[in-house]
Amino acid sequence: MMKRFAVAASLALALAACQDDGFSRSSTRHLAPIPPATMALMSTKGMSKNDPILIRAYKKESELEVWKRGSDGRYAHLKTYPICRWSGQLGPKTREGDRQVPEGFYTVTPAQLNPNSSYYLSFDTGYPNAYDKQFGRTGGDIMVHGSCSSRGCFAMTDQNIAEIYSIAREALSSGQRGFQFQSYPFRMTAENLAKHRLDPNIAFWKNLKEGADTFEVSKDELRVAVANKRYLFNADETVATAVAQKQQKDEQEVAELVAKGEKPIKLVYHDGDTHESFRTALANVTGVSDTKLGYVSRTEGISSGPQQIALDDTGATKPEAPSTALAFASLRQAPAATTPVIASRAKVANAAPALAAAPVQSAEAAPGETPFYKKMFNSVGDLFSTAPESEPVAETAQVPSTATSPALKPQPVGQKRAQTSTKVNVAAVMQ
Repeated sequence: MMKRFAVAASLALALAACQDDGFSRSSTRHLAPIPPATMALMSTKGMSKNDPILIRAYKKESELEVWKRGSDGRYAHLKTYPICRWSGQLGPKTREGDRQVPEGFYTVTPAQLNPNSSYYLSFDTGYPNAYDKQFGRTGGDIMVHGSCSSRGCFAMTDQNIAEIYSIAREALSSGQRGFQFQSYPFRMTAENLAKHRLDPNIAFWKNLKEGADTFEVSKDELRVAVANKRYLFNADETVATAVAQKQQKDEQEVAELVAKGEKPIKLVYHDGDTHESFRTALANVTGVSDTKLGYVSRTEGISSGPQQIALDDTGATKPEAPSTALAFASLRQAPAATTPVIASRAKVANAAPALAAAPVQSAEAAPGETPFYKKMFNSVGDLFSTAPESEPVAETAQVPSTATSPALKPQPVGQKRAQTSTKVNVAAVMQ
């Protein structure tokens, strides 16, 4: 009986969202001030810590943006933070336990901030909203939180969630009743819409794009209503006209891309994704606990990114060569060849007569030589090793070095974190 109970409890934990019952009532981490560099950035953009905020998140790009209302009354972009982990696939959340990060328009009130979160700090996004309820969608506890582990939430580094939390706290304590949280599958560009034009969620995503376009034109918080299972965005006549013109222009651009041969695709994730800077840092690691990231979940599923599946004109899948990331992953397991790599096309041209009778050359390195794909990953890692001097607000996160850190067995979130790590500069702010 006890064994059955333990199995049931484990299953319930696996299916649950990011339930957050609290960590320490005596913690003061929620009182940390906004970092001086971010305060200086606000000043240069005509903002103050008391001004209202708005947050936008993009799953495919694994980025979260903080916007602030400036002195001119319009919202302007403040900073972009890399998302350390999100789970599921592109598309909306529909039920409890589906591990999906929701997509749509939500509101975060002061009561939804959790200063005693077991995930360092967190705030609840407000799922399900009125739109979700019209579809009978279930689930809850969908948060933006620290610790790089997600069961349906947006997981940030502890350092980044502390900064985002402090910005939200100051805005809400200065009179903002609630800030808008906009969650998108991807940036609503013509290229993304052309690539995903045959996805079953495309009608829903075009409805989200109406809201994105309205915000892009007005730079004001969206006034959102729900009717007939659609989002409606109340805008004045001038804004509505400008939005219609933008949509017509974007649709024309999508049509031109399709005419030029842009193929429809589907992205299949192992279980969500991470920002490219974290993928580089965590490549080939099966589990890790770190002083800055916390427990990093299912790193084996994010090391190569999503699988890109080509679709035919009917939306059915068709065979295609694996993506570059997957090809590199397969090369890591291939046996080393005994023939040297041909270095350049020029050498191929000069050696053409001899190659006619020679065996096919392998893409692997000769014995004793570092394989080319390892050289490539090492050089990519170097991109995050130092912060450019022109980025005073960039963050240095403690993450394991892929070249020197051994794989650690996954640990529960609450366990003690490893103290040994190598600094890898993560693209925390992309302006």
